[in-house]
Amino acid sequence: MLWAANQFFRKFSTTTVYFQNKLRLALIGQSVFGQEVYSNLRKEGHKVVGVFTIPDKDGKADPLAVAAEKDGTPVFKFPRWRLKGKPIPEVVDAYKAVGADLNVLPFCSQFIPMDVIDNPKHGSIIYHPSILPRHRGASAINWTLIHGDKKAGFSVFWADDGLDTGPILLQRVCDVEPSDTVDSLYNRFLFPEGVKAMVEAVQLIADGKAPRIDQPEDGATYEGIQKKENAQICWDSSAEEIHNWIRGHDKVPGAWTIINDQIVTLYGSTLLEGAVPTGEPLPIEGASKSGLVTKNGLVLFGKDGKMLLVKNLQFEDGKMIPASSYFSMGDVAVLELTEEEKALESHIRDIWKGILSNVAVIEDTTDFFKSGAASMDVVRLVEEIKQKCAGLELQNEDVYMATTFQDFMQMVVRKFRGEDKEELVIDYVTLNVNNMTVNMPYQCFINGQFVDSDSMKTCDTINPTDGSVLCKVSFCSVADVDKAVAAAKEAFENGEWGKMNARDRGRMLYRLADLMEEHQEELATIEALDSGAVYTLALKTHVGMSVQTFRYFAGWCDKIQGSTIPINQARPNRNLTFTKKEPLGVCAIVIPWNYPLMMLAWKSAACLAAGNTLVLKPAEVTPLTALKFAELAAKAGVPKGVINILPGSGGVVGQRLSEHPDIRKLGFTGSTPVGKQIMKSCAVSNLKKVSLELGGKSPLIIFNDCDLDKAVRMGMGAVYFNKGENCIAAGRIFVEDSIHDEFLRRVVEEIKKMKIGDPLDRSTDHGPQNHKAHLDKLLNYCEIGVKEGATLVYGARQVPRPGFFMEPTVFTNVEDHMYIAQEESFGPVMVISKFKDGDVDGVLARANSTDYGLASGVFTRDISKAMYVSEKLDAGTVFINTYNKTDVAAPFGGFKQSGFGKDLGKYLSKR
Repeated sequence: MLWAANQFFRKFSTTTVYFQNKLRLALIGQSVFGQEVYSNLRKEGHKVVGVFTIPDKDGKADPLAVAAEKDGTPVFKFPRWRLKGKPIPEVVDAYKAVGADLNVLPFCSQFIPMDVIDNPKHGSIIYHPSILPRHRGASAINWTLIHGDKKAGFSVFWADDGLDTGPILLQRVCDVEPSDTVDSLYNRFLFPEGVKAMVEAVQLIADGKAPRIDQPEDGATYEGIQKKENAQICWDSSAEEIHNWIRGHDKVPGAWTIINDQIVTLYGSTLLEGAVPTGEPLPIEGASKSGLVTKNGLVLFGKDGKMLLVKNLQFEDGKMIPASSYFSMGDVAVLELTEEEKALESHIRDIWKGILSNVAVIEDTTDFFKSGAASMDVVRLVEEIKQKCAGLELQNEDVYMATTFQDFMQMVVRKFRGEDKEELVIDYVTLNVNNMTVNMPYQCFINGQFVDSDSMKTCDTINPTDGSVLCKVSFCSVADVDKAVAAAKEAFENGEWGKMNARDRGRMLYRLADLMEEHQEELATIEALDSGAVYTLALKTHVGMSVQTFRYFAGWCDKIQGSTIPINQARPNRNLTFTKKEPLGVCAIVIPWNYPLMMLAWKSAACLAAGNTLVLKPAEVTPLTALKFAELAAKAGVPKGVINILPGSGGVVGQRLSEHPDIRKLGFTGSTPVGKQIMKSCAVSNLKKVSLELGGKSPLIIFNDCDLDKAVRMGMGAVYFNKGENCIAAGRIFVEDSIHDEFLRRVVEEIKKMKIGDPLDRSTDHGPQNHKAHLDKLLNYCEIGVKEGATLVYGARQVPRPGFFMEPTVFTNVEDHMYIAQEESFGPVMVISKFKDGDVDGVLARANSTDYGLASGVFTRDISKAMYVSEKLDAGTVFINTYNKTDVAAPFGGFKQSGFGKDLGKYLSKR
């Protein structure tokens, strides 16, 4: 997962560029949104003749003014446009002097006179963050959430003399997720899509194609700015209504209630499903049922008995705490500062003074917010500290949690000393099984911590040996994906991982491999319980090759090199071009259920070795070894955010990963139809790189001059290895006519010796299929084979015992047109076809007559024939007189609809 950042050359010419259908624009507005609209309009060739924004606040210019002044665009900072309801003549005259064709108002908070609105020949357009006519007026995003709307969006409309009542030019709509907040809705959709829409609207006007659609009065609503005194929570409401009320008021003005005779504001609400968690009761004034202070936050109950979870609480003095620590509040010992820390304190005091310019002296008791700081000042404080204090990393939330200077400095010093590092807290499901105690994490792993999913949903993971529930695993949502990607992006761009020496990174991966080896019996047991893999195979292959993979790529960390390239230039030639290989950034990995840990290793080891960060989705039905891997990675010292594990569905988690704009590459192993959908989503979203290892129908050709004993033994392994749940399994065996009957007889004889049973039993040869739906699919696959006329020689039945066991199956006399000759079974089904003695080219044509090209095999003592056949087979891997032999040093991947890109080997390390 690397790219070559080759030196590039730009060609400049003196050709004049003529912009057609471009306008002279006046921008009236403010904020970062206004700045982005301004910058993008200029990129499109429009002329911004004037920017009209708000006056500087505490000596700081608005972001729109900063950008315009930097470009030399005329900037006007009028405190008001009207006085006593009438336009101010000198303000209007200054505006008219710029000669705009169109007024563009992105998030304008001032009242603009109609003399200005109607002055340009094209009038004025305004952005509004609602689907007008719904939620006319201010705080539209808040009211969208408060009312529990299922759809949100924005409108660009033509200004008139009403309040957001002008004709619509264009609108955009998005779904509102249950976990959305004002910030997430704005950042995910309303901001980025709104900027694009404003630019599109201007171009439509320039081209004379802009519509004017009158707003209907049906469905029209108007809500004003919500005030703090009106934001009290009504407990005679359902949990969903309370949740909507809290998230709709977060962070301003904040929904509040009375707890222990104090006004307490609640932030960070999510709906909670499942059983009522354990916690300490906390009476809430007006609520019919006490809340519960739990390890995850404050659980509250609606009148419908359903639950919601609140993460943070803020008291009347401005102090904010995690809700989980409500009962553990108390005096904290004041730290004695070292000389170095006193110097740090002095730096930070100066930063506070620069932001709070209205405060004469920054005292220990100075409160950041009571002194006039706003949310943008929080961002500035965090960024200035990072820049001026040796890269000290703070989060916006840290500022809200420590609002006075003394509390803030105590928090900073604890971070500086490393005392704030959170202990890895893991809730296990513990089983005494296989003569050992197995501890299995079951929560998702995001930003270095095991946490419940945002929605609190869970999913049962089933033991295929008996159909019992092993445990309930967190079931992730889109919100969890966004959190994990943000954590991975932060870790890559600003965290320790991005700054780490390649050799140190290699040592960390070696340490991780050592921990995996120390826990190999536990990992193999979890793999057997969760996937049905026979324990001995899991120990050797599922876990053993995973350890080998991490060790192999750990060694590559400091050996990834670029190159120099001679270039032909005028003499004397003193030019040098060189290439440098760099990590891509955040990579997503989606792995299958047949080799849960090994596929994780194949995909993630190279990704991490190259310096990328990752977000990994294990298969929905086999998440447990991935979560155990996360625990071991944390214990190996992998920094937070570098590895994130998100159990959940492909339709939600996988789809969001493929669409996410901050992911630079996605690696997927699974079915061809899903791979096609992923590739499409990756292309449409941000053209992210993709590698796909998809379906297979691998041919195995057995000639009559082979070592028949070996061909039988290897042929059975080619089909029945890992219960046939093997991407490179021999999906169709071609046997030369003269040895067909003997080959078939020996195969059936060997099948009858196989022991089917508990995968933890060391003598078991054949365990259960991975899950019931797959077993049912295999039985149906066999029924189709019989109906089409193939000869069922053995098996095709479910074993009469608990669990998802299937007899090893053999079909022969399979013709090329049959379903079982064309489609992958992904199970213990041997499909045999005869071919005429000596017909090498004929059997090759039949073997290649498939949409897939992952693997293949040939058995013959004739080396010339073996080489001829291997060259003609359309497959990424060709096995000669063996099968299933893969190695971490050998690249692995397929042709045709088996996908593209390679796992393993030097090849992956160099691309």
